[in-house]
Amino acid sequence: MQLEGKRIAFLATDGVEEAEYVEPRDGVEKAGGRAELISIKGGSIQSMDHTEKSKTYPVDREVGDVDPGDYDGLVLPGGVANPDKLRTNPAAVAFVKAFADAGKPIGVICHGPWTLIEADAVRGRTLTSYPSVRTDLVNAGAEWVDEEVHVDGNLISSRNPNDITAFTKTIVEIFAK
Repeated sequence: MQLEGKRIAFLATDGVEEAEYVEPRDGVEKAGGRAELISIKGGSIQSMDHTEKSKTYPVDREVGDVDPGDYDGLVLPGGVANPDKLRTNPAAVAFVKAFADAGKPIGVICHGPWTLIEADAVRGRTLTSYPSVRTDLVNAGAEWVDEEVHVDGNLISSRNPNDITAFTKTIVEIFAK
């Protein structure tokens, strides 16, 4: 298995877009990786299917209780509310910044780059995202491209749930390196 022995953090909270959490997590696990849901609160988080509530998912660990050094990669799923809440949480931002500073691979999709922006991790980088995040990325010093998946070094970005298959395939390939 490509990801045997790899531990991948999925940072999310209430409002996460379900497909952007579930499908990449399944891809990591099918490739032999260990996926863990890290959140800003314990218990469970509420996912969304666009604007409708969907399923809840149990949190494995709270972000303030984990060491980014214990993980080989990070996935930042989108949804609108999820990254908006994460970017206002100092522990979540510090967690993301630690991955960026260490050069560890980070997969980010849809509105997920908001948390990367808050961690000052996009300056001088090229990413894609949901179109409404474009101006935020450019204002934070990034170059924005409209591509299904874009890889810039350790950053793997995608636009929306329609790109999930390509996004999942690419993060597994990059996490396996």
